[in-house]
Amino acid sequence: MSIAIALHVLSAIVWIGGMFFALLVLRPAAGELEPAYRLPLWGLVFGRFFPWVGTAILVLLASGYWMIFSNWGGFSNFPVYLHLMQGIGWLMIFVYLHLWFAPYKRLKRALADSDLQEAARNLNQIRILVTVNLILGLLNAAIGASGKYW
Repeated sequence: MSIAIALHVLSAIVWIGGMFFALLVLRPAAGELEPAYRLPLWGLVFGRFFPWVGTAILVLLASGYWMIFSNWGGFSNFPVYLHLMQGIGWLMIFVYLHLWFAPYKRLKRALADSDLQEAARNLNQIRILVTVNLILGLLNAAIGASGKYW
């Protein structure tokens, strides 16, 4: 169980911490750059970060369901706060998948075509979706840390 918990928490830290860094540190710093530099930078950043998110998602799912079935024997004895975490987690995954297959795909195409206006439009959509997922992720972390004590 301790291995599953450690993997689960570390994967959440990677995903949530990466979103926090991107929105609250990198975005303001990169905002000072000209679009011709800023947009390709974001393309490179996402190209490195999003595969880590995909890996984190797989580890979160595997470790989460490992804990559900080894600790509670399935969903029948499952506490309410863990149902909330699972639901929010799946919502985050769906947001990420949409982000990956729609605006990120279009961002990459626009950058390859040197269409900075289209790249900027898609970067803004990504920013909105990452903001939503950051809020959901922080909420999920708070539920995970406090739910046992409700």
